[in-house]
Amino acid sequence: MDEFGLIATHLAPLAAPEGRGLLDDAATLPVRPGETLVVTADALVEGVHFLPADPPGEVARKLLRVNLSDLAAKGARPAHYLLTLALPRGVEESEIAAFAAGLAADQAAFGIALLGGDTVATSGPRLYAVTAFGWTRGPFLGRAGARVGDRVFVTGTIGDAGLGLKALTGSAGALSREAAAFAIGRYRRPEPRVGLGPALGGLASAALDISDGLAADAGHLAAVSGVRLRIEASAVPLSIAMEEALARGHMSMADIVSAGDDYEILLTAPPEAGARLSAAAEAAGVALTPIGRVEAGEGVVIENPGGRALVLERAGYRHF
Repeated sequence: MDEFGLIATHLAPLAAPEGRGLLDDAATLPVRPGETLVVTADALVEGVHFLPADPPGEVARKLLRVNLSDLAAKGARPAHYLLTLALPRGVEESEIAAFAAGLAADQAAFGIALLGGDTVATSGPRLYAVTAFGWTRGPFLGRAGARVGDRVFVTGTIGDAGLGLKALTGSAGALSREAAAFAIGRYRRPEPRVGLGPALGGLASAALDISDGLAADAGHLAAVSGVRLRIEASAVPLSIAMEEALARGHMSMADIVSAGDDYEILLTAPPEAGARLSAAAEAAGVALTPIGRVEAGEGVVIENPGGRALVLERAGYRHF
C-alpha cells in the first residue's frame, strides 16, 4: 500500500470535518469566542519511548495520551490533533490497521478527531508525532505561578510506568502476575487527567504533567516559578503493585520518584483552594494527594521520615 492509499484507507476515516477528508495540505480551526487555543506537541521514538514488541494499537493510544496529558495539565479540553508517521519501507498494512484502530478507540474515548499531518518513510526506527489542540476558558495554567506557602498536589499514583518498563524488560524482579500486568498497563496506556484539567483554572497556581519523573518535573516547576518544592516521600501515593515491588526490594523510593512516563499532573495551589480542588478531583473520579509545600529557595527537596533528604543518583529522564 502506498502513502496515499494508507491515508485514504486508515487515516481519513479518523478525520474531523475541519480536516477536509485529509485531501488538502491544511486544515481550519474556527475561532471560539471567549476561549483560548492551547497547543502542544510530543513524539514517540521506537526504542526510546516504546519497545519494538509493543502492540501498534497500544503505541497509538500512548501517543495520543501523552499529548492529551499536556493539555489536561494546562487546564484545556482536548479537541483535535495533527499526526506525523515515519515508517519503514514495506511496513505491513496490518500494523497500520492496528495503529489506526488504537487511534480510533481513543478518539472515541476522549472526544477528539484528526485534522491532518504527514507520512514519510524512514531507514531508522519508527517515529510517531502528534500536535494536539485544546481549548480553555480560563487563564493559561503554566509552570510559573507557584508561590511560597502553596501546597503541592499530585494526581494518581507515582512510578508505575517505570515498574512496567522493568517488567517488560525482565529487570523488575519477581512480581505477582497482577502487579506486573497493572504496571505494564500503566506504562503502555497512561491515563490523561482530562476530566480534572479544565477545573484547575482559577484553583491551581502552577501545573505540569509528569513525563520525566516526579523529582525532575518538580524541579522544572520550581525553576520556572523561582521557588523550592519540599515533598514528603511518605506522602507520595503508591499503587498496590508498587507497594509490592517496594516491599520485595525491586524498587526504591529513589527509583519511584525518578521514573518517567507517569503522565500524572503535579500542581501547586494556595491552601484555601484545597477543599475546592478535592471536590473537583472527586467529581472527575481522579485521586488527588497533597504531598508537600512551596518554600522560598530553589530546587526540590524530597524528605524522608525524620527530615533527611532523599539522595537521588538522577532526578529523572533526560534525552541529552
